Amino acid sequence: MTWIKICGITNLEDALAAVEAGADALGFVFYEKSPRNVTPEAVREMVSKLPQKVEKVGVFLYRDSEEAPRIADAAGLTGLQIHLHQHLPPQPAGNGGQVAVSARRRKKVYLAMPASWFLANGPVKANIASFVEKRPERGFDTILLDSETPERPGGTGTTFDWERAAPVFEKMGASINVVLAGGLTPGNVAEAIRILKPWGVDVSSGVEARPGKKDPEKVRAFIAAVRQADKSA
Repeated sequence: MTWIKICGITNLEDALAAVEAGADALGFVFYEKSPRNVTPEAVREMVSKLPQKVEKVGVFLYRDSEEAPRIADAAGLTGLQIHLHQHLPPQPAGNGGQVAVSARRRKKVYLAMPASWFLANGPVKANIASFVEKRPERGFDTILLDSETPERPGGTGTTFDWERAAPVFEKMGASINVVLAGGLTPGNVAEAIRILKPWGVDVSSGVEARPGKKDPEKVRAFIAAVRQADKSA
Protein backbone atom coordinates (compact mmCIF):
# COMPACT_ATOMS: atom_id res chain seq x y z
CA MET A 1 0.00 0.00 0.00
CA THR A 2 1.05 3.57 -0.66
CA TRP A 3 2.58 5.24 2.39
CA ILE A 4 0.63 8.38 3.40
CA LYS A 5 1.96 11.37 5.33
CA ILE A 6 -0.22 14.27 6.45
CA CYS A 7 2.16 17.17 6.92
CA GLY A 8 1.90 20.56 8.57
CA ILE A 9 0.16 19.30 11.71
CA THR A 10 -0.17 22.07 14.30
CA ASN A 11 -2.69 20.75 16.83
CA LEU A 12 -3.80 17.53 18.48
CA GLU A 13 -7.28 17.56 16.97
CA ASP A 14 -5.85 17.47 13.44
CA ALA A 15 -3.28 14.86 14.41
CA LEU A 16 -5.90 12.50 15.83
CA ALA A 17 -8.21 13.02 12.86
CA ALA A 18 -5.40 12.08 10.47
CA VAL A 19 -4.50 9.00 12.49
CA GLU A 20 -8.14 7.91 12.69
CA ALA A 21 -8.46 8.34 8.91
CA GLY A 22 -5.52 5.99 8.36
CA ALA A 23 -2.41 8.13 7.93
CA ASP A 24 0.91 6.30 8.22
CA ALA A 25 2.86 9.40 9.26
CA LEU A 26 2.39 12.95 10.50
CA GLY A 27 4.69 15.86 9.69
CA PHE A 28 5.59 18.73 12.02
CA VAL A 29 7.22 21.81 10.50
CA PHE A 30 10.12 23.48 12.30
CA TYR A 31 10.52 26.41 9.90
CA GLU A 32 9.86 29.74 11.57
CA LYS A 33 8.43 31.46 8.47
CA SER A 34 5.82 28.78 7.84
CA PRO A 35 2.20 29.30 8.95
CA ARG A 36 2.47 25.66 10.07
CA ASN A 37 5.49 26.24 12.31
CA VAL A 38 5.37 24.46 15.68
CA THR A 39 7.58 24.30 18.77
CA PRO A 40 9.29 21.16 20.11
CA GLU A 41 7.29 21.51 23.32
CA ALA A 42 3.95 21.63 21.52
CA VAL A 43 4.88 18.65 19.35
CA ARG A 44 6.03 16.60 22.31
CA GLU A 45 2.66 17.18 23.98
CA MET A 46 0.88 15.99 20.84
CA VAL A 47 3.18 13.02 20.30
CA SER A 48 2.54 11.78 23.84
CA LYS A 49 -1.11 11.27 22.87
CA LEU A 50 -0.54 9.56 19.52
CA PRO A 51 -0.28 5.83 18.73
CA GLN A 52 3.25 4.49 18.67
CA LYS A 53 2.78 2.88 15.25
CA VAL A 54 2.31 6.26 13.53
CA GLU A 55 5.52 7.90 12.31
CA LYS A 56 6.16 11.39 13.66
CA VAL A 57 8.41 13.32 11.27
CA GLY A 58 10.07 16.68 11.88
CA VAL A 59 10.48 18.90 8.82
CA PHE A 60 13.67 20.99 8.69
CA LEU A 61 15.68 23.09 6.25
CA TYR A 62 19.17 21.82 5.44
CA ARG A 63 20.69 24.80 7.26
CA ASP A 64 19.10 23.50 10.48
CA SER A 65 20.10 19.85 10.00
CA GLU A 66 22.86 19.98 12.62
CA GLU A 67 20.30 20.98 15.22
CA ALA A 68 17.54 18.73 13.87
CA PRO A 69 18.43 15.56 15.83
CA ARG A 70 18.37 17.45 19.14
CA ILE A 71 15.01 19.02 18.33
CA ALA A 72 13.65 15.67 17.20
CA ASP A 73 14.71 14.07 20.47
CA ALA A 74 13.12 16.87 22.48
CA ALA A 75 9.88 16.56 20.53
CA GLY A 76 9.75 12.76 20.66
CA LEU A 77 9.91 12.34 16.87
CA THR A 78 10.72 9.16 14.98
CA GLY A 79 12.00 10.72 11.75
CA LEU A 80 13.62 13.74 10.12
CA GLN A 81 12.72 15.33 6.79
CA ILE A 82 15.57 17.52 5.53
CA HIS A 83 14.93 19.96 2.66
CA LEU A 84 17.86 20.65 0.32
CA HIS A 85 16.15 23.44 -1.62
CA GLN A 86 18.87 26.00 -0.83
CA HIS A 87 21.63 23.86 -2.31
CA LEU A 88 22.72 23.06 -5.84
CA PRO A 89 21.47 19.80 -7.31
CA PRO A 90 23.49 17.07 -5.60
CA GLN A 91 26.21 15.22 -7.49
CA PRO A 92 26.96 11.53 -6.88
CA ALA A 93 29.31 12.27 -3.99
CA GLY A 94 27.62 15.51 -2.94
CA ASN A 95 25.10 16.68 -0.38
CA GLY A 96 22.81 13.68 -0.76
CA GLY A 97 25.24 11.31 0.91
CA GLN A 98 26.54 13.77 3.45
CA VAL A 99 23.45 15.10 5.20
CA ALA A 100 24.50 16.31 8.63
CA VAL A 101 22.17 13.90 10.39
CA SER A 102 23.59 10.87 8.61
CA ALA A 103 26.03 10.08 11.38
CA ARG A 104 23.17 9.76 13.86
CA ARG A 105 21.09 6.91 12.51
CA ARG A 106 18.70 6.61 15.41
CA LYS A 107 15.87 8.04 13.33
CA LYS A 108 14.57 7.56 9.83
CA VAL A 109 15.72 10.24 7.39
CA TYR A 110 13.72 11.62 4.46
CA LEU A 111 15.69 13.76 2.03
CA ALA A 112 13.45 16.32 0.29
CA MET A 113 14.35 18.26 -2.84
CA PRO A 114 12.69 20.00 -5.79
CA ALA A 115 11.69 17.66 -8.60
CA SER A 116 12.90 20.39 -10.97
CA TRP A 117 16.50 19.42 -10.24
CA PHE A 118 15.93 16.22 -12.19
CA LEU A 119 13.67 17.67 -14.88
CA ALA A 120 15.70 20.70 -15.94
CA ASN A 121 17.24 19.03 -18.98
CA GLY A 122 14.24 17.00 -20.04
CA PRO A 123 15.49 13.39 -19.89
CA VAL A 124 16.42 11.56 -16.71
CA LYS A 125 19.73 12.91 -15.45
CA ALA A 126 22.65 10.52 -15.61
CA ASN A 127 23.64 11.10 -11.99
CA ILE A 128 20.38 9.81 -10.53
CA ALA A 129 21.55 6.21 -10.37
CA SER A 130 24.76 7.19 -8.58
CA PHE A 131 22.89 9.50 -6.25
CA VAL A 132 20.45 6.90 -4.96
CA GLU A 133 22.63 3.78 -5.04
CA LYS A 134 23.11 2.02 -1.73
CA ARG A 135 26.44 2.84 -0.12
CA PRO A 136 27.69 3.08 3.48
CA GLU A 137 27.74 6.89 3.55
CA ARG A 138 24.19 7.36 2.26
CA GLY A 139 22.52 9.08 5.18
CA PHE A 140 18.87 8.84 4.19
CA ASP A 141 16.21 6.18 3.74
CA THR A 142 13.73 7.87 1.43
CA ILE A 143 13.64 10.67 -1.15
CA LEU A 144 10.78 13.17 -1.30
CA LEU A 145 10.31 15.09 -4.55
CA ASP A 146 8.35 18.32 -4.26
CA SER A 147 7.48 21.46 -6.22
CA GLU A 148 9.16 23.67 -3.63
CA THR A 149 11.11 26.86 -4.36
CA PRO A 150 13.79 28.73 -2.35
CA GLU A 151 11.12 31.23 -1.33
CA ARG A 152 8.64 28.52 -0.32
CA PRO A 153 10.33 25.31 0.84
CA GLY A 154 7.38 22.95 0.78
CA GLY A 155 3.66 23.66 1.04
CA THR A 156 3.50 25.52 -2.27
CA GLY A 157 0.17 23.96 -3.17
CA THR A 158 1.29 23.50 -6.79
CA THR A 159 2.15 20.42 -8.80
CA PHE A 160 5.04 19.74 -11.14
CA ASP A 161 4.89 17.93 -14.50
CA TRP A 162 4.07 14.36 -13.50
CA GLU A 163 4.35 12.98 -17.02
CA ARG A 164 7.88 14.34 -17.39
CA ALA A 165 8.75 13.14 -13.92
CA ALA A 166 7.56 9.55 -14.47
CA PRO A 167 10.97 8.30 -15.75
CA VAL A 168 12.66 9.92 -12.76
CA PHE A 169 10.36 8.15 -10.31
CA GLU A 170 10.81 4.86 -12.13
CA LYS A 171 14.61 5.05 -12.12
CA MET A 172 14.90 6.29 -8.54
CA GLY A 173 12.27 3.87 -7.31
CA ALA A 174 14.36 0.91 -8.40
CA SER A 175 16.78 1.46 -5.51
CA ILE A 176 15.13 3.75 -2.96
CA ASN A 177 11.69 4.75 -1.70
CA VAL A 178 10.36 7.85 -3.48
CA VAL A 179 7.61 10.03 -2.01
CA LEU A 180 5.54 12.47 -4.08
CA ALA A 181 4.62 15.88 -2.66
CA GLY A 182 3.47 19.21 -4.04
CA GLY A 183 -0.06 20.24 -4.90
CA LEU A 184 -1.73 16.94 -4.04
CA THR A 185 -5.44 16.98 -3.22
CA PRO A 186 -8.22 14.42 -2.75
CA GLY A 187 -9.18 15.11 -6.37
CA ASN A 188 -5.82 14.52 -8.06
CA VAL A 189 -3.87 12.08 -5.89
CA ALA A 190 -5.25 8.98 -7.65
CA GLU A 191 -4.10 10.32 -11.01
CA ALA A 192 -0.68 11.11 -9.55
CA ILE A 193 -0.35 7.56 -8.25
CA ARG A 194 -1.41 6.13 -11.61
CA ILE A 195 1.24 8.13 -13.48
CA LEU A 196 4.16 8.04 -11.04
CA LYS A 197 3.59 4.92 -8.93
CA PRO A 198 5.35 6.51 -5.92
CA TRP A 199 6.22 4.58 -2.79
CA GLY A 200 4.43 7.28 -0.79
CA VAL A 201 2.52 10.55 -0.96
CA ASP A 202 2.77 13.63 1.25
CA VAL A 203 0.06 16.28 1.55
CA SER A 204 -0.28 19.50 3.51
CA SER A 205 -2.12 22.46 1.98
CA GLY A 206 -4.32 20.18 -0.14
CA VAL A 207 -6.22 18.98 2.95
CA GLU A 208 -6.43 22.28 4.84
CA ALA A 209 -9.34 24.51 5.77
CA ARG A 210 -6.79 27.31 6.06
CA PRO A 211 -2.98 27.42 6.49
CA GLY A 212 -2.14 25.46 9.61
CA LYS A 213 -5.62 23.98 10.14
CA LYS A 214 -6.68 20.72 8.53
CA ASP A 215 -10.13 19.96 7.15
CA PRO A 216 -11.00 16.48 8.51
CA GLU A 217 -13.30 15.76 5.57
CA LYS A 218 -10.51 16.51 3.11
CA VAL A 219 -8.08 14.38 5.10
CA ARG A 220 -10.47 11.43 5.02
CA ALA A 221 -11.20 11.97 1.32
CA PHE A 222 -7.49 12.12 0.50
CA ILE A 223 -6.66 8.89 2.31
CA ALA A 224 -9.71 7.15 0.83
CA ALA A 225 -8.62 8.22 -2.66
CA VAL A 226 -5.14 6.80 -2.10
CA ARG A 227 -6.50 3.49 -0.86
CA GLN A 228 -8.89 3.27 -3.82
CA ALA A 229 -5.97 3.92 -6.17
CA ASP A 230 -4.05 1.13 -4.45
CA LYS A 231 -6.90 -1.28 -5.15
CA SER A 232 -7.01 -0.23 -8.79
CA ALA A 233 -3.27 -0.64 -9.36
